[in-house]
This record gives sequence, structure tokens and C-alpha cells, in this order.
Amino acid sequence: MEELTTFELSREYIDRLEEAIEAEDNQFIVKSLDGVDPRDISSVLDELDLEGAKYVLSLLNDEIASNIIKELDPDVRSKFLKNVEPEKINRLLDNLETDDAVDIINELPVKLREEIIAGIDNEERAAYIVDLMRYEEDCAGGLMAKELVKANLNWNVVQCIDEIRRQAENVQKIYSVYVVDNNGILLGRTSLKRIILATNKTLIKDIYEPEIVSVETYMDQEEVVSVMRKYDLDAVPVVNGKGKLVGRITVDDVVDVMAEMAEAERQLMSGISEDVEEDDSVWMITRARLPWLIIGLGGGLLGAWFMGLFEEDIVLIPAMAFFIPLITATGGNVGIQSSAIVVQSLADKSGIDPGNIQRFYKGLLVSFLNAVVLAIITLLFNLILGQPSKLGFVVSIALFAVVMLASIMGTITPLILDKFKINPALASGPFITTANDLLGLGVYFVIAHYLYHM
Repeated sequence: MEELTTFELSREYIDRLEEAIEAEDNQFIVKSLDGVDPRDISSVLDELDLEGAKYVLSLLNDEIASNIIKELDPDVRSKFLKNVEPEKINRLLDNLETDDAVDIINELPVKLREEIIAGIDNEERAAYIVDLMRYEEDCAGGLMAKELVKANLNWNVVQCIDEIRRQAENVQKIYSVYVVDNNGILLGRTSLKRIILATNKTLIKDIYEPEIVSVETYMDQEEVVSVMRKYDLDAVPVVNGKGKLVGRITVDDVVDVMAEMAEAERQLMSGISEDVEEDDSVWMITRARLPWLIIGLGGGLLGAWFMGLFEEDIVLIPAMAFFIPLITATGGNVGIQSSAIVVQSLADKSGIDPGNIQRFYKGLLVSFLNAVVLAIITLLFNLILGQPSKLGFVVSIALFAVVMLASIMGTITPLILDKFKINPALASGPFITTANDLLGLGVYFVIAHYLYHM
């Protein structure tokens, strides 16, 4: 195995590389990138203009260039490949597994896409790619690769090893051998260790394990991630509606999906309603950020209007205004904490049940203890600072009520959203914060109004 060089991307190196490209100093370019991981080289190409990136890539062999293309940002890659001849693209894609090849092909214009498919010499590979292109990218069929190692139930070990050698030419990593019947129906799996240790005449049906976890082609990618995480799988076979083995999904594909899911949820929790990146247009970034900012503004205006309803109380007791930030901030923090735990449970598919009364009561007890502690600390703080005891009790009682209500709301909101097939990550961030600000102000002023007029 070729040893990879430790690489550190710096502005000085990019400047030197751009000079080498302009001077066509091929020796420096090739030598400086020799042994560097393709993922690092793709980061270098992201820093260059299109022509410079093309020039560097043209100096590298097809196998390295293929892995670099795979790691490029999709927007950069599609722009880059539009200016590359279909024959060259085919040579690059030949070194990739079919799932990665299909992802790249689908990013290209229709005409170029058809030229590439028509130019694939290997008929079996062309059929694989055409088959994969009919699946949506966010389902198991869109994630899977067609390359895998399978053996017939009735083969002996010698036949199986011969077939492994033939099939393994196109398979980068062999995790296990899948066992099928004469109709291609998935029956189980067997390990390479069992095959090696068995005698030549041993039949596969005598050494395979019938218990196997599989996913169906239509299964959502989030469910695939959940299955692989639950059973700690390096690869999972994919079957069609009739149980026929049609492909496999490997852990590297799942890691990519997990990263995408985490990024999407992070943006939702931050109040960004669309998938945006730093290099997107100003209009696209603005459009993604603005909706929740408008909702937050609406919540603030409602809060100001609500405070106006209790203007007389604030005039009589000006010190009440000092504690408004305390009430709103605490309610928001408690709500986000509660929703984050529920959202994480839902994301992990860890068996959270909205109807589980015991779980709900446990959360309620935790909220009660937190509310009591926070209320006592607030009361003591006011008494130490010499605030009127009545005001201290009002603020403490209001804070207790806000913590309890915010916790309940933070728990049930993601569950309700999940029930209606809405991403529960929406329950965190701006949604909970805005809602709890209004809730906290309402509780605070209502309690203060009634206690002060008792």
C-alpha cells in the first residue's frame, strides 16, 4: 500500500503552485503532490481557478484523479466536468464504484450524461449504472453500489473462491460474502474466515449464517443509517421487493449521509430553512436566513405589545422590568435543553415513545427539581440585594412556572412535529426561543399582576 504524505494546505503553497502552473513547471506540481491523499489534493484544487485545477488534474494518473474528483465539492466538480471530454470522464469513472459514479453522472447536463453512459465499454457496468440512476438519491437504492461478492447456496468452497476472485476485481473492500439461491434471493452471509478454513468440497449451505440484516431499495436513507448504527454494520445488503439481492451499502456512504443529516439539522436549529453554503449567492443565503428572523421579529413585536398590556404594573413597580431578561433567557435555555434531548432521541431512533407516561413523568420530575433550585437561588439573590420580598417571591414563582412550562413545551413540541412528519429539529433554536419568550413574559406579568393586587 502506498504511504500517504502528511500535507498541510497553506497560502504560501497555493501561491507557489499557481506560479508553477503559469510557468508549466510540471516537475514541481507532480513532486509536491506525490503521495498526498486525494482528499487533500481536492482541497488544493478548490483554491485554484477552473483552468488551473484542470491543468493539475491532467498531470495525475487516472486512478488518483478519480478519487480527487470524487472528493471535490459537487458545485466545483460539475463546473469542472462540463469542460472535460466524455472519454476522459469515462476513464475517471471506471476507477470508482458504481454508486459514486452515478452520483457524479447525475450532476452533469443530460446530453453529457447520455454521452458518458453510451461510452461505457463494460456492458455489465453500464447496466449497473443505468439501474442505479432510477433511484432517488435519498433512499437505499440511491446509496447502494452494485459491486459485491455473492455465492450460490449450492456451490462448494472451490467454486466460491473462484467466484470471489472474479467478482473481487471491482470490489474495493470485501466485508463478507452474501449467499443467494438460484433465483438470486438473499439467504444469508458467510465470512471469508469460514470459507478459508473449510475443506474444498464443503458446500456453502453448510457454513453460511441465515440470520442477516438487510434493507430494501425504497428505505429512506435515515432509516438505513439507523439500521447500520444499531447493528454496528460495516456494510448492509440491499434487496428489492421480492428479496432479491441487488446491491450493498458500505459504511463510508453512511458516514457521508450522517454528515449531511447533521449539517441539515444544525442549519434548521440555527434558523436556516434551506441548505446553504458559504459560497452560495447573497440572495440564496438571505432567503434561507430571513424566514426565521421574521418569525423572531414577530415574536419580539408581540412581546412588546404584551408588555404594553401591563404598562400600569411596570409603572407602579419599575423593578419588574429588570427581571424580564432573566425570565425570557431562562425559559429559552430550558426549552432548548429539553427539545435537544428529545430531538437526539428521535434522530437516533432509540425507541422514544410519545405515549410513554413513565418517560414523560421522569422529565417532569427533572424539570420540577431544576425549577425549585432556580427559584430558590433567585429568591435568595433578591433578598441579599435588598429587593422587596414581595418582588422576590413574584420573580421566583414566575421563574418556577416558566421553567416547568418551557420544559414541557420543549419535550412535546418535537414529538408533535415528528408525529406530523415534520423535522423535529425545527423545535429547537428560533422556534422554541421565540415561543418561550412569549410564554415567559405572559406567565411573569400575569403572576405579578395577581400577586401584587392580592
